[in-house]
Amino acid sequence: MAKRAKLSRNVLILAAFAAIAVTLFFAFRPTVTEVDLGEVRRGDLTVTIVEEGRTKVTETYMVSTPVAGRLLRVQVHPGDTVIKRETVVAKMRPINPVVLDSRTREQATAAVNGALAALRVAQADLNAAVAAEELARFDFDRTKSLFESGISSEVALQRAKGALQTSQARLETAKASIQMREAEVVNAQASLIGFDALGLDNINGNARGDEIPLYSPIDGTILRVLQESETTLPVGAPIMEIGDIASGLEVEVELISSDAVQVTIGDHVILRDWGGAGDLQGRVRRIDPYGVTKYSALGVEEQRVRVEITLLTPSQDRLTLGHGYRLEAAIIIWQASDILTVPANALFREQGQWSVFVAENGIAQMRAVEIGKSNGIYSEVLSGLAAGDKVVLYPSAAIETGSTIAARTQQSAN
Repeated sequence: MAKRAKLSRNVLILAAFAAIAVTLFFAFRPTVTEVDLGEVRRGDLTVTIVEEGRTKVTETYMVSTPVAGRLLRVQVHPGDTVIKRETVVAKMRPINPVVLDSRTREQATAAVNGALAALRVAQADLNAAVAAEELARFDFDRTKSLFESGISSEVALQRAKGALQTSQARLETAKASIQMREAEVVNAQASLIGFDALGLDNINGNARGDEIPLYSPIDGTILRVLQESETTLPVGAPIMEIGDIASGLEVEVELISSDAVQVTIGDHVILRDWGGAGDLQGRVRRIDPYGVTKYSALGVEEQRVRVEITLLTPSQDRLTLGHGYRLEAAIIIWQASDILTVPANALFREQGQWSVFVAENGIAQMRAVEIGKSNGIYSEVLSGLAAGDKVVLYPSAAIETGSTIAARTQQSAN
């Protein structure tokens, strides 16, 4: 009996030790962490600055009123094609005369009567000047004949000649006075012109004054009509805007100043998300030398710099692209071929320098690397890695040097 009890106690002790050993084995056994792995490889790398842009016509022309007057209803519409100096884009009529009240009309009538009276006086002066000139000419001819016969003296001849010249000058003065008085009559009569005189008493009817046609200044397309309805406008009032979309279209973007300093004139640009098939090509044409303070959607103050981009894609490949359309511009500021690259999401900062975890026989080893250019997806490797190295993507805080790792399978990733 005692022997069987001793045997049972030994079995229990052995079982306990076995359980403790198993527990310690599983407690201290290295755990395998599943990770996503990327590969260091050689390839091409392009660094771009991406910003939203707008299309615009390089040179737009504003058609405005050349004189103050009444604009007739505009018959053209945005999108219509116009030809320089041939297409009539708008018509105007002279401004309507002022309606005269009774007092003003009486004053104008009196002015007309006074001008007519002055004209009659000038006509009488002209008649007197004509008669005086005829008498002076007769006296000169008679004196000249007597002088040639030796009867009259040379002094009498010179006196008759002077009288003739004086009468001729008075005649010319009288004629000029007639022209001046006639102009005064016309001016006085013009102040009496009203709606009845011009037949404009019904300006909303079929009556028409002298219409002034406005021609298109360029070959192009009407971009927008600012004033379509018939109305009275002052001189210089804008009516419509015209531009050449086919050959004069460009792209304008506003870059943050820290990005703008990396862009140079002549940089190649890829234009995406414009709504058509394929990407458009462009080139940086001009960079503004000053920045403008603007606020982002989050209310952050930014310094923006305007950059103008010339479209290189032929117009027949972008027929539907118009003025003021949105697109995305990717300005290429650096590119290289056949360089060593690493996925950017494998990089992290350790003690002030870039580092990665390299998978070596299932063990994670931290390695410091030197990084060059980066486009946010791939980064240029200057030193620290070799082609074919496997690196841990999105390394977590649970991974450290010596951690056992395994590539995540598609099933576990799901």
